[in-house]
Amino acid sequence: MVKKSSKKKDEQKTAKAEKEIKDTVETTEEAKDQDTAEKQEVEEAPEAEAPKKSAEEIQAEKLAEINDKYVRLSAEFDNYRRRTLKEKMELTKTAGESLLLALLPVVDDFDRALAHIDEAKDIDALKEGIKLIYNKFGEYIAQQGMKEIEAKEKEFDTDLHEAVTKIPAPTEEMKGKVIDCIEKGYTLHDKVIRFSKVVVGE
Repeated sequence: MVKKSSKKKDEQKTAKAEKEIKDTVETTEEAKDQDTAEKQEVEEAPEAEAPKKSAEEIQAEKLAEINDKYVRLSAEFDNYRRRTLKEKMELTKTAGESLLLALLPVVDDFDRALAHIDEAKDIDALKEGIKLIYNKFGEYIAQQGMKEIEAKEKEFDTDLHEAVTKIPAPTEEMKGKVIDCIEKGYTLHDKVIRFSKVVVGE
């Protein structure tokens, strides 16, 4: 009877010990699971923030790229502006070169005429020479698109003529017309570059 009671107590102790061990194991596993969950939360937290940082970095890279393109484009435009300005200045300096070169033969003719003007005995020949030079010069300016504005005995036109003064018209027909031209006017390719200075009849 004592042996049975003792055996029963041992079984109870063993069962209690096993239960305690089981509870300890379960508590340990729960703690381990909780610790693992906390670690996962800690590990997942940076991963959640990672896309935000990545987007900021991408935006910063795009901004830097756009800024670089702007700086390059600005520098290229500045270089283009300087180059164009330099070319324009050079063109302005040399624009009249061809014109002056074409006028040199006329100047040469004048030089020859002046060299012999004092020795000339034939006035008619001298007049003829001057007329030839004048005609040569007139042909040249006509080739360049320059034309003389017809003024004398023409209707006064403010788009072509500049009235210096008015005088009584010699006839009724000459009223409002150009009586005399004091200074010739010219057009260049149909654009007035100098108005004719005229006397108008009234």
